[in-house]
Amino acid sequence: MRRTIVAANWKMNGSTEMVEVLVGGVKSGLSGLDKGVEVVIIPPALYLRDVQRHLSGSEFALGLQNAACWQAGAYTGEVSADMAADVGCRYVLVGHSERRQYFGESDEVVAEKVERVLESGLNVMLCVGETLAQREAGEAEAVVARQIRIALAGVAAQQWEQIVVAYEPVWAIGTGRTATAADAQGMHAAMRALLAELGAPAEKLPLLYGGSVKPDNAAELFAQPDIDGGLIGGASLKVDDFVRICGAA
Repeated sequence: MRRTIVAANWKMNGSTEMVEVLVGGVKSGLSGLDKGVEVVIIPPALYLRDVQRHLSGSEFALGLQNAACWQAGAYTGEVSADMAADVGCRYVLVGHSERRQYFGESDEVVAEKVERVLESGLNVMLCVGETLAQREAGEAEAVVARQIRIALAGVAAQQWEQIVVAYEPVWAIGTGRTATAADAQGMHAAMRALLAELGAPAEKLPLLYGGSVKPDNAAELFAQPDIDGGLIGGASLKVDDFVRICGAA
């Protein structure tokens, strides 16, 4: 049986007060949540320790939003996967569309980061997805397939259990637009078939959907046979919305 995961990507939002209010509210709201749902909180790196402290006593997992291509060295401002492991993280986001768009991360850079995270023993949450122009040109599946092939080319047989893939159509992130459940399922099914082709235990790997997931569309998305949860952006900053989304999983 595949893991069900709902991950909260806070992006560049946060304060010590927000950590206390948001994490406390989510912990309280999800106190009766089915233990089959894994909740991951992914705050800005500066607040990892604060979030970890507030998560004490819960089964929530902690994640890092981005990791360096290097393990250590003279790379001012960078954070390594080994550091994330040292402070208790379980996951690292790799290849988020905002990293690709605003920071010029190529598929090859993403692949290097995947390798570093796997070496650290942490789980990779690999983000893939197409732009609106690519979708309208009929290139969506080809773009996503290329991103997956390059990013996961170096994964060893024993490392597949550390891989989670999140499909986030770029045109649906923060725009209020969402892929239909049928469109999302179609892409997830194609990704699962590709992972099997790459030698992964595809039926066991969690595939998440990200892109304007809200309480009113979460249940339909999560009901699809190949969607195993969500990578939640804006809605993860609202206690009630995020609790309801987790409940829908």
